[in-house]
Amino acid sequence: MLAVVIWGIIQGVTEFLPVSSDGHLVVIPAFLNELGFNVEPPTLAASAVLHLGTLTAMFFYFRHDLARVIHFRTDPEGRKIAILVAIGTIPAVIFGFPLADDLNRFQTTISNVGWALIGNGVILFFGYKLASGARRIMDMKVPDAIAIGLAQALALIPGISRSGTTISVGSARRIEPVEAARFSFLLGIPAVTGAGLLELYRSSDDGSFEPVWLAGVVVAGITGYLAIGWLMRSLKRVGLLPFAIYCLAIGTLTVVVF
Repeated sequence: MLAVVIWGIIQGVTEFLPVSSDGHLVVIPAFLNELGFNVEPPTLAASAVLHLGTLTAMFFYFRHDLARVIHFRTDPEGRKIAILVAIGTIPAVIFGFPLADDLNRFQTTISNVGWALIGNGVILFFGYKLASGARRIMDMKVPDAIAIGLAQALALIPGISRSGTTISVGSARRIEPVEAARFSFLLGIPAVTGAGLLELYRSSDDGSFEPVWLAGVVVAGITGYLAIGWLMRSLKRVGLLPFAIYCLAIGTLTVVVF
């Protein structure tokens, strides 16, 4: 149970902060084991189930945007969001399925994840430096959605943050950082929903689902909701720079130790 709660906290906090939840679900248990704590990383099935907790947090936090999308036939803003999200989701679908096995093997070597975290820090640094635009979601065009969608596909690599890359690319395209974050999380809903439900179905079918994982889902949902709000406030005050420094530090430490 303790391991599941730890997984839930890591998932909830790092899914939305631009530091990579998949990467932290690998490196934090590794560091805890180095310190003498017996905490194994979650299986792929457990990780997918935990994503359902953070998915719930996204649904609740962005419930007003989602309500507009549901009424897309009569709401022009909801219709535009739906179209942009649909376009932005395509790259992750194209690259996600063919590379799934390679990505799973990638994270079995902890130092690989460390190098990816360093790369994530570099991306965040440039995202911070380029964050001077004032465009909003309604100002976005199809090329913006494609560029941000490609950034989301890059984040399939464990250690590369989905929110970090998408916010950074959005900032590079002159989108205001909080608006880039808003679109990033809306864009993540279809990908997280599809991957989570598919893995949940597979794990239930082969008997690998563990009911105790539901405790992690609850913890991930609560901490995830709080993390979204904190990130939105932080982007207004300090931007992505603190997260870039953190990723460079934890990535370097991971490479050195493992």
